[in-house]
Amino acid sequence: MCDTCGCSQPGESGVTYSKPHHHGDGIFHHHHDHNHPHEHNHDHHHDTASRTIEVEVDVLSKNNRMAERNRGYFEAKNVLALNLVSSPGSGKTTLLERTITDLKNEIHFSVIEGDQQTMNDANRIAALKTPVIQVNTGNGCHLDADMVNRAAKELDLPEHSVLMIENVGNLVCPSLFDLGEFGKVVIISVTEGEDKPIKYPTMFAASTLCLINKMDLAPYVDFDVKKCREYALKVNPNLQFFELSAKTGQGMSEWYQWLKGQLPG
Repeated sequence: MCDTCGCSQPGESGVTYSKPHHHGDGIFHHHHDHNHPHEHNHDHHHDTASRTIEVEVDVLSKNNRMAERNRGYFEAKNVLALNLVSSPGSGKTTLLERTITDLKNEIHFSVIEGDQQTMNDANRIAALKTPVIQVNTGNGCHLDADMVNRAAKELDLPEHSVLMIENVGNLVCPSLFDLGEFGKVVIISVTEGEDKPIKYPTMFAASTLCLINKMDLAPYVDFDVKKCREYALKVNPNLQFFELSAKTGQGMSEWYQWLKGQLPG
């Protein structure tokens, strides 16, 4: 699990939760021990493997308990929480910016931005006058349910609203961590390989919706949209798709219609 992707490596400074200066009361910090204590002892390989499995099961069990608390909180407030997941550079933040801009008169949005470092994405969302918390995970490669719980409480989510959780760019670990969301929305761009769904099947199997982004670039790149959909349906026959361009607006109306259709009530 996480010992293969970096978030359990020594030297992690912890998780930082920050509000952009121009949108809130300042910056606040929380240090969270996110090290997963996997042990490595080549002289006791079987004991180590057993211990690693126990720790991973414990980490996921603890996360799932908090995820259920989050889910209950969201349901009680009629908040639609969506977990946006993808590789780095797929266009998640641009998609969020366009969605918020086009629908802000109809829907109240709040955003949790997950990245290893920087306030860049939170600043982009705050410029739209949208409540946002940046969660910097340090060496961590994903958000977890506790991080979302703390950030959601700070945002003080209004009833009948939408919470967009932009996860860390990574198609591996975020697939394993339930945040209490309504569903995962996986974004893939045409500048990536169409075989992503079969290279990272767990993420596509765990997702409710797949957005194929940057369709404006499709004529200029070697990306087979049909094959991408076929590969994804092999691992998740129930996956829905929308082909769109967050930059030009192509196909965004279908995404908006789906989003509105999921709103509680």
